[in-house]
Order: sequence, then C-alpha cells, then structure tokens
Amino acid sequence: MNYIELNIPCSDEMAEILTAELAEFPFDSFTTDQEGLKAYIPHERLADCHAEVESMLARYEVSGQRYIAIETQNWNALWESNFPPVEVDGVVAIRAPFHEPYPTYRFDIVITPKMSFGTGHHATTFLMSRATAARDFSGKRVLDMGSGTGVLAIIAAKCGAESVDAVDIDDWAYENCGENCKENGVEDKVNAILGDVRAISGKHYDTILANINRNILLGDMPAYYESLNEGGELIMSGILEGDIATIRERAEGLGLTYIGQDLKDGWASVVVKKA
Repeated sequence: MNYIELNIPCSDEMAEILTAELAEFPFDSFTTDQEGLKAYIPHERLADCHAEVESMLARYEVSGQRYIAIETQNWNALWESNFPPVEVDGVVAIRAPFHEPYPTYRFDIVITPKMSFGTGHHATTFLMSRATAARDFSGKRVLDMGSGTGVLAIIAAKCGAESVDAVDIDDWAYENCGENCKENGVEDKVNAILGDVRAISGKHYDTILANINRNILLGDMPAYYESLNEGGELIMSGILEGDIATIRERAEGLGLTYIGQDLKDGWASVVVKKA
C-alpha cells in the first residue's frame, strides 16, 4: 500500500491540535520533528478528503504544507530513522528490533510499526501504556479497540489477561498486530480482529482499552457500555485535555462512573467504570 506524507510546518502546540483534527480523516500515523508535523494517509483515500483537509488547515491559518508520495518499500527506512525507543515510567520500554533490549524494565515490548499507529511516541499511546501496565489483568478478558500495532494488547497480555481481542478497521493494522504479538510471545492470548465496533457485538469484557479519537469514542461508547462487564473499566484516550468534560458527560449519561484522568502534553486519558 502506498502512502502520502503530509508535511505541515508548525509549532509543537499547533502540531497537537492538527493531529487531533487530522485523526478525524483517514490519516493513521503521525510524527513530529523540529520542522513540524508529518501525517500519513493511504494514497487512494486522500482524494476523498483533500478539500476538507485544506479547508481545515486554512481555518487554522496554516500554510506551506506539502504532500509527498511514500512507497511501501520505503516505509521501513523512514520509520527506522524516526523511531527512538520510548520509555514509560521506567516500567515499559517500546522499541524496535534493532534497539538494545531493556532487561531491567518490567515490559520490554518490541514493535515493528510499519504503517500502524501505536509506537508509544504519541502522548495518547504513552498514557494508555501507562494505564494498562498499572493494572493486573489476571484471568480477565480485555478489548483493545483501535489496536494499531497491538502494543496495548501486548501489554495487557503480559499483565496476565486470559484473552485480548485487538480490533482495528484497517487491514494493515490487523496484520501488523498479529506480527507484533508473535514477536512478543503473546500470540496465544491476543486475537487480532479486522473490523469496527460491530465486531464486538454480543461479546463481553472486563476491561476495554480505546485509544481512538473524540468523535468515535462518543459514537461508540454505548457499544462499549453494552460489552463491558459489571465492575469493568473503560479506559479511553485519543482526546485533548479540553475534551475531557464532553467524554465524561457522555459516559455518565450511559451510567458509567468517572474514576479519573491522566494528562500529557495537552492530551488526556479518562477512566470510567460500570457499576
């Protein structure tokens, strides 16, 4: 699959805002550097949203953006050059196969991301990794919704989960999740599923991890509620700090109890519980 790289010169603060906006479109990977934001979208999907993306950028008075074709075979070289290891609280290390191991960390996760979101570099994956690693999932059924690379599913499995369903709508994420689970020795516990929220209909979980985006969380939260066992937690991210009140209101409207939140670089995670 060939991708388009959208280069946007901007500040770190603006990059965070634009990442949230672009996540509403079929952009599925994001990186930042000293020059600004880079967002990646499948080549064939750009035409469907190009005008809307340009309109959104104009609304923020952004200019100087460039669209660059990235061929599939060039992706490994691209991410290798932009993928330092990620360390989460001295507990979780998320690294590529070519990085040195982290033997003193509780979780040393090896990820080959390809085009999948979830290397830990984005604040939301960092927050979700922190929340997942802090829990004991012994004997529990877990859902990783919008699983991307499968990094959260892998951590949950290593935290003792009996089984983890890792659901993603994109075929590349479905395949990549399976590859990464095998690399980390949890392929017997993680079930990669290609699909959207309809894939969990009739299934029940003790914990649901959902790192997606604000609008999908708001739209799919009733389905999460139905699939969540009593006493179970729903841990959500992919939202900005300013979205917390909206997410909390939606959750409490469904009968979920607000437990807490965590923040990093303007992004947030929210935990709610089913009574």
